[in-house]
Amino acid sequence: MPVISRLLSIPLRIAEIAFGAVVAGIIGHYLASYDSIEPWPEARWIYTEVIAGLSILLGLIWLIPFSSGFFSWPLDILISFAWFAAFGILVDAIKHLPCGSIWSWHFRGSSVCGRWKAAEAFSFLSAIVWLVSALVGIWFTFRVRDSGAGSTRRRWGRSRGGAAAPAATA
Repeated sequence: MPVISRLLSIPLRIAEIAFGAVVAGIIGHYLASYDSIEPWPEARWIYTEVIAGLSILLGLIWLIPFSSGFFSWPLDILISFAWFAAFGILVDAIKHLPCGSIWSWHFRGSSVCGRWKAAEAFSFLSAIVWLVSALVGIWFTFRVRDSGAGSTRRRWGRSRGGAAAPAATA
């Protein structure tokens, strides 16, 4: 297992766990504090909470240093897309609040705007980190395949040297 891949993978997985925990805490606070809201915003927040929980769980599992964690890049891409969807949900929710631009991520002002902006920012950052983690996994996967490390398979009709066996002469 290449050292560079592992050195990149561990901080990315830790960031995935941390960003998911921040979003889960903020959205969980809002879910716990509102009893009588209409079901549609609550469903969007539950979706974001589920994505944050999955991110924390998968980040913890894939933090264990095995090379098989690099082959999970299709799920990394899927989780990244799910985080981009959660970011869109949060952007749609915050546009109804008087908090300024959605890309202005300073967390000053009212606590409501600050929390929403933090959830929005960390969901976007989580999507980016999951995407970068997928790219590291793709790089590792194709590097291992190209180097042939650990592979003892031979192509059909070829000897170990790569050339066809010499024909017997009579």
